[in-house]
Order: sequence, then structure tokens, then C-alpha cells
Amino acid sequence: MLNCFIGRTERSIPIVALIPQQWDSWLAEQTPATQQWLSILNFGVKPGSIALLPASDGQLQQVLIMLNDTADFWSWGALPSVLPQGHYHYTPTQNKDARHRAAMAWGLGAYEFTPYKTSTRPLAQLVLPVDAESDGLHAKLTAIYRVRDLINTPTEALGPAELAKTVFEVGEKFNASVTEIAGDDLLSANYPAIHAVGRASSRDPRLIDLRWGHATAPKITLVGKGVCFDSGGLNVKLGASMLLMKKDMGGAANALGLAEMIMALNVPVRLRLLIPAAENLIAGNAYKPGDIITMRNGLSVEVGNTDAEGRLILADALSEADSENPELLIDFSTLTGAARVAVGTEISAFFTAHETLAQDWLHYSAEEQDPMWRLPLHKPYQKLLESKFANMSNSGTSSYAGAITAALFLRAFVKESTTWVHIDFNAYNVSARPGRPEGGEAMAILTVLRYLLEKYPPSSQAI
Repeated sequence: MLNCFIGRTERSIPIVALIPQQWDSWLAEQTPATQQWLSILNFGVKPGSIALLPASDGQLQQVLIMLNDTADFWSWGALPSVLPQGHYHYTPTQNKDARHRAAMAWGLGAYEFTPYKTSTRPLAQLVLPVDAESDGLHAKLTAIYRVRDLINTPTEALGPAELAKTVFEVGEKFNASVTEIAGDDLLSANYPAIHAVGRASSRDPRLIDLRWGHATAPKITLVGKGVCFDSGGLNVKLGASMLLMKKDMGGAANALGLAEMIMALNVPVRLRLLIPAAENLIAGNAYKPGDIITMRNGLSVEVGNTDAEGRLILADALSEADSENPELLIDFSTLTGAARVAVGTEISAFFTAHETLAQDWLHYSAEEQDPMWRLPLHKPYQKLLESKFANMSNSGTSSYAGAITAALFLRAFVKESTTWVHIDFNAYNVSARPGRPEGGEAMAILTVLRYLLEKYPPSSQAI
């Protein structure tokens, strides 16, 4: 999978990375031939520019890439898809941390989704230095590749059962315990909302449950929305809105990706991963607007809109997660278009009542260049979820503040005392950027992983 890297080799081509402020002094040190070549190319001294510099014999001698600033590592992600086949290495000026981040971007830029087509891309390989933290690098890239693959896979090949199979495979890899509750067993186990949302599909809904780590370690629970396809139910989506709804399990994919990183890096926590998985389809037994569901925690919810299904299945899973009083509870979901309107497709919106945690996440988000932005849990908007016939409705009475009302809905299924974070993101690149090809994407999990590594640093002892 990660054949974009190679160890020591006799010959590799250096990559020179510059920022605009370094350009004049660097150019003055080059040979007249190199200066002439760059002039002929009309090389633009702007971030993202790439030039191939030949030797006197016509062979490629070095690669030049312009970065935004010294913290810019994503620009390296453009190189695997544009460089000729061969081996490349960093220049000695790169420090260890910068090399690691550049390698991450390189690996992410080398990603392709090829189950349905043959790759025609030349294979440019990066030579990793001796001091590279290759285990951690490979662990993160492997998990992110899996996230992208899951989201990019068509629903026909990835329903709830197939998603569960992937969790079982990851769990077996790390000796985790994995169980599932499927179909009508969800009713006897008191997961009514997951069953209601998924019962119209010929493929049974289910709750997937992974546990890993020492019983005495701090308990961290992740919940991921696993709607493998969302037609909108009886409140059916328009065709254009439905086209990318294979990605509506992006929360589950990212939660699983983070869980895989935690296990691979041996973070000393007691991990639980819950994925409610279903297809929101239309049939004679589909749940309907106006139905009232008595949820796992006893609250009654009127279905105001069957296209607000993600919060319903998350609510059942959050109730179960919260019953164990975790030290930290995080849910991941492609929940609302309102969050996309608020922060766009490249930023993850998050909600929490815990100030120190929020500030830490914003700090690590900037360092990891994994953009996140906090939105408010504005309690007065709770009135928008009122119902005449039930404790609450699953959809707001107003088109305003949709991301906030969705978060407030979920809040009703988690105790006030629980340290809880709700993440609402797109999980999909709508256009290609360096290191981030168009398609399914890992979002927020590098920030969360950094937070967990700082709070619970791994020791030399295995969990």
C-alpha cells in the first residue's frame, strides 16, 4: 500500500525546498546554467511552484519546490504525482520534524483509489532518512488510506455488514474485542433509533462495538456515524444531493481511522469504538415523518424529517457510550449542511462545553494544519427542537443554526458532567489540493491524535 517510500539507496535526487524570502540568496549561489534554465522556464517564485533542474548530461539533477513558509508541509504532497519515476530525498536543511511532516504529505499525495481502474501514475519514491520515525509514519498513513478507501467505496460494495467486517479486521490486527448487534436484535438490545433508520434497507442495520486496552487505563470512547447511504428516506433528497451520499459514513471511517492510530501507536488508554451503521432508504416499512421513537435513554423523539437520520443513530450510540462514564467521549459525523455553510468543506466544526480542551484542540489543529473551528452550544436554540407530542423533535423549526441545533439534539443524550466533543465535517475533498486528492478524506483525527498523545504519552510498555 505504502510503496511511495524506500530505505537507503545508492542514488537519489535531492529536493530543495525554499520559501520566497530565500529565493534571491539561493539563486545567486547557482551556476549560470541553472540560472539560465530557470529564466527560460519563467519560473514563478510563488508557493507551490516546482521546477526540475537538469545536470549537464541532461539527467535530472535536483528538484526545486517553493513553500508558503517554513511550517508548510502540505506542498510536498504534490510531488509524488508530478515527479518522474525515481528515488528522491530531502536536502540536509530539513529538520527531523519537518522531514516527518513532509513525508506525511508525500505519502498522502501518493494515495490513489484504484479498485475500479488501473493506475497510470509514475512511481516517485521518497528515501526515508535513518532517523525517520517510520513506524509512526506508516501507522498514520495506513489508517488514513483506510479512511479514504472506505469513504470512496461505492455503497454497493460497502454496506453496514461490510463496514463491520472492516472493523473486525482492524480489531483482529491489534487483538481488540469486536462485537455487533444486527437487525431485529437491535430492538431487544434497546437501540430503537438505529433499527428505525435502517429497517427499510435489505441490508440489516447494526451497532459495531470495538474494545481495546487495559481495564485500568483512562477510558476514551469514539462514536462514528455510519450511514452507508442516505437517500433522505421519505423526505427524499434531490439527485444532485444524493450523488455523494456514499460518504455519509465518513464519521465512522474517521472514528475507525483514529482508533487504528491509537492502537498502532500503543496510546495507553482504554479505547471503545461504537459505530451505528445503517442505510437510510425508502420502502414500505420505512420510518416516517411524524413517527415518535422512544430512544435508548427514555426520551421520546418526534421525527420531523427522515433526512435528519444521523443524529438519531448517533443518539442511541452516545447513550450507550455515556453509560460507562468515559473520561473523554468524541463523536464524528457528516451531520449537517449547515456546518458546511458555516466553515466550508475544508474545516471541521466542533462543539464542546469544555474550554481548556477546546483551546488545546485549536492549538494542535494549527500545528498539525488539520483545520478545526469551534461553534457554540447555544442553549437558547434548544427551543427550536421542541415538539408538541414528544420530548423533542429531530429537526429544528428554523432553517437557521442547523449545525448548532443538531449538536444540541445530541447533547440531550450525554450527561452534562461528561467531557464530550461533537465533530461535524465534510470528510470529502470536493477538489484536489497537494496531499489531498479529490474524494474521501481524514479530517480532525490528526488533531485529536496529537491531543491524545500529549495527554496520554505512550510508554515503552505494551498495553
